[in-house]
Amino acid sequence: WQVMGNSFYYALAVVFLEIPLALGLAIAMNQPGWLTKVFRTIYFLPVVTSMVAIALVWNWMYDPQVGLFNGILSFVGGPKVEWLYSTLWAMPALILMGVWKNVGYSMILFLAGLQTIPEELYEAASLDGANRWQQFLNVTLPQLGPTLFFVSVMSTITAFQVFDPVYIMTQGEPAGTTNVAVYWLYQNAFELFNVGRASAIAYLLFGVILTLTLIQWSLRKRWIDQES
Repeated sequence: WQVMGNSFYYALAVVFLEIPLALGLAIAMNQPGWLTKVFRTIYFLPVVTSMVAIALVWNWMYDPQVGLFNGILSFVGGPKVEWLYSTLWAMPALILMGVWKNVGYSMILFLAGLQTIPEELYEAASLDGANRWQQFLNVTLPQLGPTLFFVSVMSTITAFQVFDPVYIMTQGEPAGTTNVAVYWLYQNAFELFNVGRASAIAYLLFGVILTLTLIQWSLRKRWIDQES
């Protein structure tokens, strides 16, 4: 139960943080000019960078003594945090890194969706007196429905399958607070050699991901029906 709770905690936090942030970045990056292209590349670089390399760098930044984050906290007068060694902060630390790693992928998908929206819709909404926020709610979001569905499904599946950062940075510690389903599967299969339990975990994880995907699919169909 603790492992599944940790998995849901990580996955839901990553998805609910990543999607709004990626959408906001996509809207900001949906501008012409070479500088915008440079920033698009910068935001996408973590996606194509090896997770092992990223985990090692972030492991250093989370170091309680010489890490970058505690250095910033010390500079502003804040207390030092035992990031990966604290039962309170270890999982949020992994969540922060997970969002940073994957937000560029979701941003590119949202950017592609934004560029397919006809400009005439925004012109018509502007003539009707809609401000920027109203245009976002009534034009952008409905038109991004399929993209939003795809991003939410893929982000959820990816988040539930997290393994590399846990394996490299915490090994499920402290006190099992960062032990997630895939790492637990790995422990049972390749450390404890309990293949039967590992297989059961795999089927359980498959069932969870399938159930959540079907829920998202039903909500998408209902939303499209309401829009139509």
